[in-house]
Formats: sequence, structure tokens, C-alpha cells
Amino acid sequence: MSPRYSHLPGAIPKPDTGGCEATRLILDRVGDKWSLYIIATLSGGTRRFNELKREVDGISQRMLTLTLRGLERDGLVSRTVFPTIPPRVDYELTELGSTLLKPVMGLLKWAHENQTVIENARQRFDEEPEQEQVLIKGVVYQRR
Repeated sequence: MSPRYSHLPGAIPKPDTGGCEATRLILDRVGDKWSLYIIATLSGGTRRFNELKREVDGISQRMLTLTLRGLERDGLVSRTVFPTIPPRVDYELTELGSTLLKPVMGLLKWAHENQTVIENARQRFDEEPEQEQVLIKGVVYQRR
């Protein structure tokens, strides 16, 4: 028997309701390619822009800027500008952003622990031969 998660957080909103759309937009933000890494990096404390750029391997300056702005807009990251020459800008998780650490770190841990299993599943899937399909009088049949 396979493990299942059966403790859902209450009623799941229907796809056409405002609550579902709002939830989807939030999940789009925290589930994008770079946000999880930025949040995980900021879990170690305040970082300057260039520190983040060095620590989040592969992110471009533009993408880091856009992602930080989105996280700031959503109230997950705060940006503090110090009036020095050149100006110093620090980023840190807000109280709300800190509440994301447990699920984000859990997701990152899960991905790390299961990367080999997932890679093996991908290889098995890719090695399976495609079943032939036959079209007879407008109906597609699978040849086995």
C-alpha cells in the first residue's frame, strides 16, 4: 500500500472561487524557481544583494531583483536602505516570511532526499517503449 496524505487543511476552494485564485497566486510566488532558494538563504539572517547573488547559484541580477521585489511586495522579505555612499541595501525575512521556513525547508529536504529515487523513476519511464496506437474508423486503439 502506498503512503497517502489524508489530513487536508479544511475544505479546498473550488477552482473558480476568489479564494482559490488568491491561493494559487501565493503558491506561484513561493513555488517559483528562485523564491525557495532566496527564502532558505535568508533563513541565515540578513544579506546584502551581492551576497544573495553569490549564494543563490545561477540566478541573474535581473531575476534576483525581480524575485526580491515580488517577495517584498508579498510581505515576506523586507528591504532596508542605508544612506551611505554607495547606498547599502539589506534584505531579511519578515515575521511572515519566517513562518515559511518550516514548510520551505521541509520541501527542500524532501527534494534532496528523493532526488535519486525520482531520477531512477524518470529513467525507467524514458526507457519504456511507447505503445503503438492504431486508428480504426476514427477510434484510437492501443496495440499491446
